[in-house]
Amino acid sequence: MSNYTIMGHPLIQHKISMIRDKNTGTNEFRKLIEEIAMLMAYEALRDLPTEDVEVETPIETCMTPMISGKKLAVVPILRAGLGMVNGILALVPTAKVGHIGLYRDPVTHEPHEYYCKLPDPIDQRTIVVVDPMLATGGSAVDAINFVKEHGGKNIKFMCIIAAPEGLQRLMKAHPDVQIYVGQLDRCLNENAYICPGLGDAGDRIFGTK
Repeated sequence: MSNYTIMGHPLIQHKISMIRDKNTGTNEFRKLIEEIAMLMAYEALRDLPTEDVEVETPIETCMTPMISGKKLAVVPILRAGLGMVNGILALVPTAKVGHIGLYRDPVTHEPHEYYCKLPDPIDQRTIVVVDPMLATGGSAVDAINFVKEHGGKNIKFMCIIAAPEGLQRLMKAHPDVQIYVGQLDRCLNENAYICPGLGDAGDRIFGTK
């Protein structure tokens, strides 16, 4: 069984087409990233554990399901991953947020860690690592390594656009991690950018060049 899911929902596909457009401005791009993350999270979190709790309705008292345990940790890969956090928090406001900072070597395209701060205890939470782009897969693989080193066990990875090269690398490195992809693109170019992609997600979210 493959450990990845391609999101085929028309709303997700429509919004991804909008963020691909080079004429989509920073404000709209940022909002769309949040909306896509929310729609993807709705699907990715369908297996969150629940437990029945007693609630008093205006009519009577009943037992009804609510999310159980230590709930959720959202861990964006800095900085572009930050753009996806609020969309997920809109669904699960009680989620804790960690951060992993990686930068990509311009020559080797390999990631290097400069920051890692995770909610404690991380081992009791469902962890969703987020990054809009899964290109070479290096950052995602390393970020999930860091989460596992800190004790994380139940880990999901969510990206909006992936290259086949990055998806294969992530699946091979972390076969126990469920991967959720908005759209699988054609390939990486010689600069390790996803084609057709949408350019640099961080620059487009934060309005930098």
